Amino acid sequence: MKITVHAVGRMKAGPEKQLADRYFERFAKSGPAVGLEFSGVVEIPEGRAQTANERRREEGQKLQAQLQPGTALMLLDERGKNFSSEDFAGRIGLLRDGGRKALIIAIGGADGHDQSLRDQADLMVSFGALTWPHQLVRVMLGEQLYRTATILSGHPYHRS
Repeated sequence: MKITVHAVGRMKAGPEKQLADRYFERFAKSGPAVGLEFSGVVEIPEGRAQTANERRREEGQKLQAQLQPGTALMLLDERGKNFSSEDFAGRIGLLRDGGRKALIIAIGGADGHDQSLRDQADLMVSFGALTWPHQLVRVMLGEQLYRTATILSGHPYHRS
């Protein structure tokens, strides 16, 4: 299953980008052994509309354009479910084993995701009740994807 990260906003050079890239690279190397192929990060600019609703709608339309039939959609969203790493890995494994060819994991803009995306998402995931800067969300997502590959392969990186 191909996994693409869709992110609103650009990641600037710096330690957060380096760390996120390191984890995404680790995932790209370890994922194929368990049937997960990292397709990279797609960045789109933040919406420029006047209102939050219009910005969410504008950003959501750009994501909709990337969704092919049969692609699973996971939103990182404050309203999402807070999973353990094992459960997160298990959900990705279920999508892969259920025949999904692709998964898009979306990091929304500062205003969050449009309701139309939340309505069609296969899964909404929260990284906790705290609000995180997008740069750190990318680092945490990259690490969790790498951890997912190690959990699914039985590698000892994850110790529970």
